[in-house]
Formats: sequence, C-alpha cells, structure tokens
Amino acid sequence: MKKAHSKEQFDAFMAQLQETNATLSFYSDFGKITTNVSVIEVHLNSLNYLIGKENMEGAIRTLWEIAPEAFSVLEILIAVRHEDYKKVLDQQGKVRALSDYFNNPEDIIEYIQATGLKDVLQSGKVKNLVDYVFGVEVGLDSNARKNRSGKIMEHRVATIFEKHNIPYEREVRSTDLPSLNGLGEDVKRFDFMVKTNGKTYLIEVNFYSGGGSKPNEVARAYSELAPKVNANDGYEFVWITDGIGWHSAKNKLEEAFYAIPSVYNLTTLEKFVDKIKAELK
Repeated sequence: MKKAHSKEQFDAFMAQLQETNATLSFYSDFGKITTNVSVIEVHLNSLNYLIGKENMEGAIRTLWEIAPEAFSVLEILIAVRHEDYKKVLDQQGKVRALSDYFNNPEDIIEYIQATGLKDVLQSGKVKNLVDYVFGVEVGLDSNARKNRSGKIMEHRVATIFEKHNIPYEREVRSTDLPSLNGLGEDVKRFDFMVKTNGKTYLIEVNFYSGGGSKPNEVARAYSELAPKVNANDGYEFVWITDGIGWHSAKNKLEEAFYAIPSVYNLTTLEKFVDKIKAELK
C-alpha cells in the first residue's frame, strides 16, 4: 500500500510541532468558577454557621432543623463534584455514594468527622466557605485544561478560516450527512466541515502539549476513520493537529501520517487554506 507521505515529510512535520498553544487565560476559567460558586453560595453561607463551633454535633443538628438543604453541597468541601457520583466504603465496609451521607444529621456528623472537615471547621483556618470553595473550584478547574487546549486550537483554526473568508460549519454530525456512508453505527461528530465546489472536507482538530494515552488513541482512531470517509465520493477527511506531546506518541502518529493524505499542523495549515481558496473560486 502506497504511503500518503514520505519519511522526510514526517520528520519535517515533527520538527514543526509547537511547544504550547496556551495563553494566560488558559490556566483558569474564572467566569465558570464564579458561576459554579454562585449557584451554591446560599448553601455555603448557611454552612458557615458551623465554623468555629466546639459542639459540632449540636451545631449540625441545629442547622439541619433550619436549613437541611445546605448539606447537599458538602461534597465540594472535599473537592468532589456532585455529578461525579463518587463512592466510598463506610465504617461497616459497605459501598455508599457520598451523597447518601447528606440525608440525616447522623450521617452528616459521620461524614464531617471522617473526612477531616470537623477539624478544619473548628480550627478557624477557614473563615468563609464561599471563599474556600472558590479556591477549591480553581483547583478543580485545572482538570479542564486538556479540554481547553483543544478548544483553543479549534478557535485558532476557526480564526484562520475567517481571516481567509473560508465558510465553515462547527460540530457536524455524521447523521447530518445522508450521503456519507460506511462509518458504522456510532454517530461521529466532526469539529469542522468545509464545502468547496464538489468536495466536502470533514475536519478534526486537536493539540497535545503533553503525553499520555490520548494521542495514541486519537492517532489510531483517525487512521481507521480517514479511509472510511475518503471512500465516499466528494468527501475527504482532514486532520489538523499540533503540540510536542506527539513526541511521546511518535510511532502512532507516524503510522497515521502515512495512512491519512490530509494531515496538517499549524505551520503547514496554510497549504490547506490555499487549497480551499483555490477550490472556492
């Protein structure tokens, strides 16, 4: 089977990979953090009642009588989101969901004692749980940085398309393209779709500044996806990727590079842009 690119082209591609696409706004999404805190701020202010109480059990029972709903946000105090559905072993060795502890004062007392929150609340180290949770949210938001890196890359590609007056659509599903066949039962969502005179380009975009299993998985998946898309008349799969994280997944990227005719990084993307502009004339 003929390779889509040469070894020399692959070596040049690897040498062009950029170290990062992060700006200063990459590290924390303070708008999202502020929103997350504001949604539960009333409950957190109610829980402030527990700060500094020597009789923690009595304070919990008193607050339960007045505002039992306040305890529904206790998970965030140990940096866990409610929707994560975390489970733990209780004192009897049985598996329980964290949220099961918030339905009565006895379980709440056990939760606050066993997690170490009792000492934190009584010590006075925390003065206000709204401020405390803001800090927790900043920490949790760091987990979203990998996704943000991809979004930054998508935004950058979109900006380039717009600069060159290339019309595009975002997040196009395979089910929206009835003439596209052979992709299997799973619904595939493409980051971009660009239509020219007689050809439809289905585009995936990503950026990896670090290693891990994800780049390998993506390279393998796209190596399988590209031939299926390209087998359809008038369709072509395009992959725009960058980042020095590919150095740790070089072998899989090389396999994909030889299998996929249209692979670009931020340095070579101008070639694809010129191609599109010529086809739009």
